[in-house]
Amino acid sequence: MPPTKLRNCIPTLLLLFLFCFLVSTSHGRRIRVTRNSTYHSDNSIVYLWPLPKHFTHGDQTLSVSPDLSLSLQGVGSNSSVVQEAFERYRDLIFKSWAQVGSTSEYDVSTLTVLVSSDDETLQFGVDESYILYLDGKQSGSIVGGATIEANTVYGALRGLETFSQLCVFNYDTKAVEVYNAPWYIQDEPRFAFRGLLLDTSRHYLPVKVIKEVIEAMSYTKLNVLHWHIIDEEAFPLEVPSYPKLWKGSYSKQERYAVEDAYDIVDFAKKRGIHVMAETDVPGHAESWGVGYPDLWPSENCTEPLDITKDFTFEVISSILTDMRKIFPFGIFHLGGDEVNTDCWNNTAHVKEWLTNHNMTTKDAYQYFVLKVQQIAIDLNLIPVNWEETFDNFGEKLNPLTVVHNWLGPGVCPKAVEKGFKCIVSNQGVWYLDHLDVPWEKFYTSEPLEGINNTDHHKLVLGGEVCMWGETADTSDVQQTIWPRAAAAAEKLWSPLEATAVNNLNQTILPRFQYFRCLLNNRGIAAAPVTNFYARRPPTGFGSCFEQ
Repeated sequence: MPPTKLRNCIPTLLLLFLFCFLVSTSHGRRIRVTRNSTYHSDNSIVYLWPLPKHFTHGDQTLSVSPDLSLSLQGVGSNSSVVQEAFERYRDLIFKSWAQVGSTSEYDVSTLTVLVSSDDETLQFGVDESYILYLDGKQSGSIVGGATIEANTVYGALRGLETFSQLCVFNYDTKAVEVYNAPWYIQDEPRFAFRGLLLDTSRHYLPVKVIKEVIEAMSYTKLNVLHWHIIDEEAFPLEVPSYPKLWKGSYSKQERYAVEDAYDIVDFAKKRGIHVMAETDVPGHAESWGVGYPDLWPSENCTEPLDITKDFTFEVISSILTDMRKIFPFGIFHLGGDEVNTDCWNNTAHVKEWLTNHNMTTKDAYQYFVLKVQQIAIDLNLIPVNWEETFDNFGEKLNPLTVVHNWLGPGVCPKAVEKGFKCIVSNQGVWYLDHLDVPWEKFYTSEPLEGINNTDHHKLVLGGEVCMWGETADTSDVQQTIWPRAAAAAEKLWSPLEATAVNNLNQTILPRFQYFRCLLNNRGIAAAPVTNFYARRPPTGFGSCFEQ
């Protein structure tokens, strides 16, 4: 190489040498430059998920005592729901080796929670609003310390979650700190129905796993677990009135006793989460006939259920009656989707029944849906049906019907125009088993899209992300749900103006990655945010905050 070219290449060679030094391997490991950084360095970003409705903050840092105590005040001062929640959050906020009993001075040593009601009834639309004040005791503030005010215990639970996210462990000081104080937060949800469907028919999920999902839901302020307990593949739930029904389970070890169901409902209630059960009829019910073959029209026609027999509706009525005792939520899902009526026409006694009643198979499908709706209404339940029932029968449905969207974006505008309530679950953007749907689509989907009459907005109860279980079981269900479900959760909780942003990568992505790391730190197996396919592991080394 001539000397002139060598001199010209010296800077390049030095850079190449430096690069090789930095990435040289030792025993297969890559050596990298150590970076000291904190994800709270950008004070323009508020690392709360979901984002509160109204908030202000300062630029101070407060220390939180590992001896943090609860002062529960107001009419609801004896609430065990709040007391138990406080202990759960203490365990999340502080390290197990935190110096309890320390004589150090802390800015926040007591969390005051004022609850205005002692009514712990969890009804749909319960007040979940709260106000959170967080200030140092030396600041001269009238409030000082930390205070949550709520009208109900369920508003207090939402405030506790927000408080816990403001508390960050500092590894340098080995203390819990609150950045950007003082904080004033006034918060309430945008929608009353913020759901997650969990399918335990396609794959059985142990009670412990269901509880873990519910726990994670509380971190995102989701408030309805849509428990798709039974389907054509399996019937795992015990029904006391018809004890042979759970013969349709995959095995005797993959079942839910009545006591299990009560336990799940109680666990969810303590986190402010409803459990909406589903009995999907007349289709999706083949497993019912394992225990009671008379429910099948014939051995060659195992669904839809036999419309000709009173026995069919007696079983349905008994199932709903038994479930009404277990699931106090006043909204009940009756399914009604994907009903293929061909075999009704091909089964002699059903065809004869249709002829005698002057019905087509579509007429019979409508008859079945309306009859089951009335059974539910007589039990003081509000019926929910998948959108095919509205697409087929429209205004013939009971006026109390809640139409559950899933096929695409167009049905809710049509349903509310007819006066029906609606729940949004567009499969193109809110189906978690669709692994190629990125978090951005979950986040940018708008439940009120296409509804131009603002008077109809109130008929949209909210939305729901759906975790169908064909390809998800205990081994991968959490990382399939999270973190994408949290993207929809913020859309359903936070004000529209806070989520209707243009540059997601600058404004939302850092917060979303931070929340995914928070889920991981709390033991939730949330998958990397930026993977092309959901639930896949990281493609290489790196920070949780950058994947």
